[in-house]
Amino acid sequence: MNQEILDLDASFGEEYKGHYVLKELSWAKRNRIIQENTKYNPATGNILSSDYITIQAKTIIACIHGQPDSHPITLEKLLAEENGIPFKLGEKLSKVANRLCGVDQEESAFLSEQSATKNPTPSSPNSDSAKNSASAPPS
Repeated sequence: MNQEILDLDASFGEEYKGHYVLKELSWAKRNRIIQENTKYNPATGNILSSDYITIQAKTIIACIHGQPDSHPITLEKLLAEENGIPFKLGEKLSKVANRLCGVDQEESAFLSEQSATKNPTPSSPNSDSAKNSASAPPS
């Protein structure tokens, strides 16, 4: 499996300085992370909601196979809104994890906060716009 090594200087903070090893996840591991953090409609199987931030944080943690002895990168710190890891460090770790896991640009945009304004699921036509040649037009 592929891996990347990050040697971070103190630019993200002294506590994050050090040597990190990130490795590619298996297909099964990546899919389990997604399924654990996605709610499905029990009748239709359609996706009701997904916690994209948790999916990304768990993916990063699963990819990390080596970090400084102080273990500065934890799931709790990745998910913390206060006293979490620096934004630029989180983005750097996300990019490396996504690259290792073969996440393409479209899926990466879907997982990012910036895509919140864009609906990644195309709309289906509603019944009013569907033409039915077997029935008379509504009066």
